[in-house]
Amino acid sequence: MDLGLNIAASGMLAEQVQEDQLANDLANASTPGFKPTVSDQNSFGTLLFASSATGKTIGGIDQGVQVGRAGLDLNEGQLQSTGRPLDFAISGAGFFAIKTAGGVQYTRNGQFSTNAQGLLVDQFGDEVLSQNGGPIKVGSTDSVPASAVGVFAVNNPAELGNSNFVGRSSGRGTGAVLQGKLEGSGVDAIQTMVAMTSALQAYQAGQQSIQTINQTMQESASTVGLVPGA
Repeated sequence: MDLGLNIAASGMLAEQVQEDQLANDLANASTPGFKPTVSDQNSFGTLLFASSATGKTIGGIDQGVQVGRAGLDLNEGQLQSTGRPLDFAISGAGFFAIKTAGGVQYTRNGQFSTNAQGLLVDQFGDEVLSQNGGPIKVGSTDSVPASAVGVFAVNNPAELGNSNFVGRSSGRGTGAVLQGKLEGSGVDAIQTMVAMTSALQAYQAGQQSIQTINQTMQESASTVGLVPGA
């Protein structure tokens, strides 16, 4: 493949991945406790050119970019008062634990409610766990004391979707559970939209480069073998 095409194509692929990540973040700009994805773009490396006569390096060219390993921005979002007795937020480090069909998962989204059995559940109907790993009974006043809700330290949390994470619990988290509050999404909608626009422009620039290279190659191919004056 032409080196220029490879560079342009790798850049377009990197921007497409970036655009998908940013679109997912923007879609969750109002999801309580949501943590945005953070990723960097890294160079594939530089191809060095050397003189065939002397072997001396005479220059180099960047071979393109790739998206680095994606991570999570786990910084605490702004805490917002809701006044709902079954809304909870964690001020500080830690996660709520949720008992799902796939095992225990963790979340910072404390928008809870009551199921038919009178237990505290998340928005998908999965049970919220106490610090000892048991279910939490909602009182007759449709309320649960903040002290009843567990907060867990989680090593290397990995995002599953729906604001849920998996990881290995390492005991109680250091954060405090606050009642009648929710942690806001960690997404800055304006900055995310600006980044999406920038990624789109970079993608379009790569697309234009490929079109230009393709046109140049076609013109070169059409003139190969032509004999002047024939």
